[in-house]
Amino acid sequence: MNSKFITFEGGEGVGKSTQIKRLVSKLTKTGVEAVRTREPGGTPRAEAIRSFLLQGKSEQWGPSAEAILFAAARLDHVNSMIKPNLADNKWVLSDRFCDSTRAYQGLTGGVPDELIDALETLALNGATPDLTILIDMDPELAFERVRKRASEDGLNLPPDRYEKENLDWHRRLRRNFLDISRANPDRFVVVDGNQSANAMESDIWDRVKERFSELAA
Repeated sequence: MNSKFITFEGGEGVGKSTQIKRLVSKLTKTGVEAVRTREPGGTPRAEAIRSFLLQGKSEQWGPSAEAILFAAARLDHVNSMIKPNLADNKWVLSDRFCDSTRAYQGLTGGVPDELIDALETLALNGATPDLTILIDMDPELAFERVRKRASEDGLNLPPDRYEKENLDWHRRLRRNFLDISRANPDRFVVVDGNQSANAMESDIWDRVKERFSELAA
């Protein structure tokens, strides 16, 4: 079974990390060797950039500088982690990828398309996702879910660079992700994030089997 590259996208708190773990587990049970990763991150150098970005240290430089830093992290991630695993015939599942830069820094942050396109060409180095799963959810409900989960876990973490933006900003982000999905229908599937985690897991698994018929064999 040939390797596949699957990315998960969506706003803050929609449940991407949970669903990636569950999909890796399902793939493993079918005999597929799958690895999960995240952006920004996935390699030591990219994780260092992640820490810098999410702590808000780059915010004063503006969205264009942030887009360049995301691209630098992505280039290392692609060359050091994603492409080697795909070459080893493993499936790679990433929590965010290039569409997040286009949605966050491009459409929501106002970075020109020309810069986003150039950075994408440089950073992807040919590693285009075979499937992108967009988990769509009202950001107000997503943040309620995050607060409830944090309370249950006894956590009181400060919001990161993007969590602290207001609801109008996150609503624009949601619309921008949906616009990107509509512009790329052959690559995207949109999943309702308002479902329970179990229902979402089943929905995603059905979509993945529909896209990759070898899983249903």
